[in-house]
Amino acid sequence: MGRVKPITDKSTLLRKPDWIRVKAPASPEYARTRDLMRRLKLNTVCEEAACPNIGECWAQRHATVMILGDTCTRACAFCNIKTGKPNIVDPLEPLHVAEACGELGLKHIVITSVDRDDLADGGAGQFIKVIRELRKRAPGTTIEILTPDFRNKPGALERVIEAKPDVFNHNLETVPRLYTRIRPGARYYHSLRLLDTVKQADPEIFTKSGIMVGLGEEEREVYQVMDDMRSADIDFMTIGQYLQPTLRHAPVKRYVTPDEFRSYDKMARAKGFLQVSATPLTRSSYHAGDHFRQLQAARAAHHAGKNSHAKT
Repeated sequence: MGRVKPITDKSTLLRKPDWIRVKAPASPEYARTRDLMRRLKLNTVCEEAACPNIGECWAQRHATVMILGDTCTRACAFCNIKTGKPNIVDPLEPLHVAEACGELGLKHIVITSVDRDDLADGGAGQFIKVIRELRKRAPGTTIEILTPDFRNKPGALERVIEAKPDVFNHNLETVPRLYTRIRPGARYYHSLRLLDTVKQADPEIFTKSGIMVGLGEEEREVYQVMDDMRSADIDFMTIGQYLQPTLRHAPVKRYVTPDEFRSYDKMARAKGFLQVSATPLTRSSYHAGDHFRQLQAARAAHHAGKNSHAKT
């Protein structure tokens, strides 16, 4: 499950279009957010995954904490997080996450993690501890988790569901045909079943999933993923442009145009998602707080429409 072979010919790299370029982070608030993460010894997916939106988000003091260390047990061809033997789980991490949430003044927090196939529960216990600590110390903050697939970890998913996050996110990442090349340690239908299980177990939890485009997928395959997600009753879909982190990673096959993203957005909404974010710079946690409030409003409107229809 090693990474794809290095690209030795830089002339094969595609030039980034203007719509994908972002400003380098330089604001005082960015520096303060960075310093807070260092002081509390927390990792963020913003840094580890080389997110293009880090400057904008950290300037607004929005950071996505990555628990369970900075080393992943898998080696996906798209991901910039380092692979290897992880360190022991930090027992103070849940407390530090809650402290960071308070100091940042977050009304909505996103918690993700590396894959921890080395742990008996895949890291589920640490997610639960973080959720509990946030409920205790930041009761007004809504909680979104972006989890690994807990593959071959019996009972792990069910325990996390019982902890009742407000949003349960697990990304499919790409279309089924590309899994062996892009996400070799995972299984598409296992990930889909995971999200279906969450919704079946607790319909009040919002479910969310996303994919990257520009990896060689076809339009019809993206539409099929939309249909698969709706079959699993997923509430929120994200679609963003894949960006190659280093020459060791899978290359960008093409840059999807803003017009194409608007078409994907329109189609996803027509298929029944309560919320959609489809732009070149969309990432799972980008504007997550705003999207959560829109999800709540969309669910309320949906229920009101059903009740009105039932009365007539």
